[in-house]
Amino acid sequence: RVGIEVISLFAWYGNWYGVKYQSAIRVTMANTLKAACDLWLEYDQYEPTRKEAQALFDSNDQDVIAKQFGSRMSFGTAGLRAVMKAGWACMNDLTVIQASQGLAKHVQSCVAKEAFSVVIGCDARHNSARFAQRTAQCFLALGAKVYLFKDIVPTPFVPFAVTHFNASVGIMVTASHNPKQDNGYKVYWSNGAQIISPQDADIAAAIQDNLKPWDGVWNDLDHSKCTMLGNELGTEYFKTTQANRHLDAGVDRTAINFVYTAMHGVGWHFCERAFIEFGLPPFIPVTEQVEPDPEFPTVEYPNPEEGKGALAMAMATADKRDSDVILANDPDADRLAIACRHADAWRVLTGNEIGTLFAWWLLRCYRKANPDAALDNVYMLASTVSSKMLKSMAQDEGFQFDETLTGFKWLGNRAIELRKQGSTVLFSYEEAIGFCIGSTVADKDGVTASAVAAEMCLALKHEGKTLVDQLNALYTQYGYHATYNSYYICREQPIVDRIFGAIRKDGKYPSVLAGVKVRSVRDVTTGYDNAYADNKSRLPQQTGHMITFTLDNDCVITFRTSGTEPKIKFYSELKAKATTPDEQQGVEKQLRSLVSAIVEDLMQPSQNGLQPKKED
Repeated sequence: RVGIEVISLFAWYGNWYGVKYQSAIRVTMANTLKAACDLWLEYDQYEPTRKEAQALFDSNDQDVIAKQFGSRMSFGTAGLRAVMKAGWACMNDLTVIQASQGLAKHVQSCVAKEAFSVVIGCDARHNSARFAQRTAQCFLALGAKVYLFKDIVPTPFVPFAVTHFNASVGIMVTASHNPKQDNGYKVYWSNGAQIISPQDADIAAAIQDNLKPWDGVWNDLDHSKCTMLGNELGTEYFKTTQANRHLDAGVDRTAINFVYTAMHGVGWHFCERAFIEFGLPPFIPVTEQVEPDPEFPTVEYPNPEEGKGALAMAMATADKRDSDVILANDPDADRLAIACRHADAWRVLTGNEIGTLFAWWLLRCYRKANPDAALDNVYMLASTVSSKMLKSMAQDEGFQFDETLTGFKWLGNRAIELRKQGSTVLFSYEEAIGFCIGSTVADKDGVTASAVAAEMCLALKHEGKTLVDQLNALYTQYGYHATYNSYYICREQPIVDRIFGAIRKDGKYPSVLAGVKVRSVRDVTTGYDNAYADNKSRLPQQTGHMITFTLDNDCVITFRTSGTEPKIKFYSELKAKATTPDEQQGVEKQLRSLVSAIVEDLMQPSQNGLQPKKED
């Protein structure tokens, strides 16, 4: 096996030893890169990427060749996600085969022979179906039982199928809301939750040990060797979602015309069925966006979290059809965005606002169904960068609140752990419009969330309220939680590392930010948290950068890198008593001013060439 990862090591030695040795280092690097390219042509049997690779080698564009072939795409708790091109650093047939061989070998070593099984699904992106078939072929090669979806499915259907069939592992080929050039490979363990450490490291090691394609894995898939999954699995899924139906019989189901967009993804027919199963009339589809289209032709980014820009076409449809509420899935339908008309204007709710509303609704419904039940063993969960509104609610209402690291891999596994202990977990969410309602899956689910959101909106309409009215009532009751979250794009890892290295200052973290004293610092990358006497973080360490500052004015701000996109994200929150619009705007202004100064000081966006998020 050629050690293509040593290229960066050679570059480091060149810098260390100086100009005298740099010429020899360059020669060694070139030889190593050529070996990596030669190995590609030996392994890759998919003609389009072979031709792409050969044309690139013939062009002798060393920068592009090094970028695509000079390092290997890493496997982590987010699985794989990258641009679709030829090369070890990209998503393509060969790297999918290598990942699948390693994963299959690892799973085989963890389970009994008769239990060795896999569920495989895919979204509607370019190459997704073929990547899924390549994956199936690798598992069949080791004798696994393969459950393969016949057609495109929402991501939550894969973890549901894993637990439904007691499968060993599940794989969803998707890049979620990434640009059209990307694809990905998400892995679920036998409990139906995304993998967490140390499983990712064990799988990565197995991939490294199984890089050469096995005999037969390039052959066309014989579907008769797989158990093909279709509508019957959907029927089982929707049976379990009925536990989340709570709307009173006397509420007019036609009081709101809901508009729905699938953002050119897979969600349309699945959310249609969710509405049917919940006894709701059909929604109004955004006709230009509901059919799957891997080109995502009407949006720059197929991510409803981006706000009004992404939802402009849905708003135009809603205006024409006299609709007050828009429901939007991302392309793999595991997230849900909501926009509502309030005071004759459109308001796109943040993930934290939607999470707050779902928490209120689900608690109300639980109490109605269980009027005599205590709440001391009822839980709601949120990621650590999400709003602490649920914590404030828990303190007043008596249920339990718990937080995890960012990502549903942590939320899902924590929910499973709590249920094993006999607890009831009503709801989990992350601010990036990911919501898990009930126990159908241990992952975010935009399909079930869409129907539950519709019920909640109709119940409020019956009471003469909008979603914004209810939010304001909750702020009056539990305190106003102002949040300001955004990101910068940075595609150069050395710059990212330099920014976070400067923040850490070898353990000498800033004691004052924008004139406000720092009360505590938590760095889950290093395991440090000086809020505790032993200076140890209570959250697990993670490989990506993530640092949180709590200030003396109770402002909390977190900086972290994304596991799936080239972004440095920041999340901030300030709790205050603010019941009027003017008071709330004052808190928002205070938070934005403070955070903007902190971001400028710590991230230095201009000096580091960071690209800001496009604001509406």
